Amino acid sequence: MLKFDFIGKKNIWFGISAAIIVLSLVGMLVIGFNYSIDFKGGSSSEVRFKKAVSVEDVRSVLKEQGLGDSKIQPIENILGTDVGALSSTTKGTMMLLRTTELSTDQETAVFKALDTKFGISDRQTMTVDASWGALITERAIYAFVAALVLLLIFITVRYEFKMSVAAILALFHDIIITAGVYVLVGREVNPNMIAALITILGYSLYDTIVVFHRIKENSPNIVRTTYSAMANKSINQVLMRSINTSLTTLLPIIAILLFGGETLKDFAFALMVGTIAGTYSSIFFASPLFVVWKEAEPYYRNLKNKYGKEAIARASTS
Repeated sequence: MLKFDFIGKKNIWFGISAAIIVLSLVGMLVIGFNYSIDFKGGSSSEVRFKKAVSVEDVRSVLKEQGLGDSKIQPIENILGTDVGALSSTTKGTMMLLRTTELSTDQETAVFKALDTKFGISDRQTMTVDASWGALITERAIYAFVAALVLLLIFITVRYEFKMSVAAILALFHDIIITAGVYVLVGREVNPNMIAALITILGYSLYDTIVVFHRIKENSPNIVRTTYSAMANKSINQVLMRSINTSLTTLLPIIAILLFGGETLKDFAFALMVGTIAGTYSSIFFASPLFVVWKEAEPYYRNLKNKYGKEAIARASTS
């Protein structure tokens, strides 16, 4: 068993979390989210060319039309026939072009330019309404709120109310950090990212419950020691399990991020950040937060006053 004073250094962990959360919130307010056309509206076109063209070839034409920031993806990658990483040199005869909303004249000019340079055998264009992205976000919020209510009830019944509040605060911690990193690196916010945020809730909660379960198991054994010391020992007991679980989860996520198709990368990136944040919060945020609140109770406050801070170090070496 590892021996580290997690609870004794709680102010350091709280400071790190606070700094990252503040940085994330500032990024959201100052930089803002880079929304995909699913959220701000636009045009989506499937184009079949007469010859294989690269993403960069198509982008060069779109730049001339003032659409250089458009999303361009070979449809072969989206359908999964090519599992290699998408790059600017990836070639295909079918491309998905996602642009800002085009007027009739703009649409005619864009596809005339593409047809002149590469030759177009077929195309289909549809307008993406921003309300669709709003609907996805609205339903995600409903799912998030419902999950929080169910978690509050379950953890309170199975463990205790203070643990449920600490676990939910840890979830907010992870969501804010993940969204903040997304903003700071400039990645596009799309439905995949929203789905990843919901997925993060389950993983983060699982990691937190593992630690809380061990604390609950060890709590009847508090004899001549403090609640902090017992909790610190509990965290050390499950630390390697948490690390191994996180590494096992991260390996396939990183593989998808490095080698998967472009449509999976946004999802994988959010999962990677959320998994790291969830592992951190379960050990360094949720558990110390719960212990601080728990030791405000008269019985455990008296134990702390009686046996002192040295009990944490004694529990870590036992």
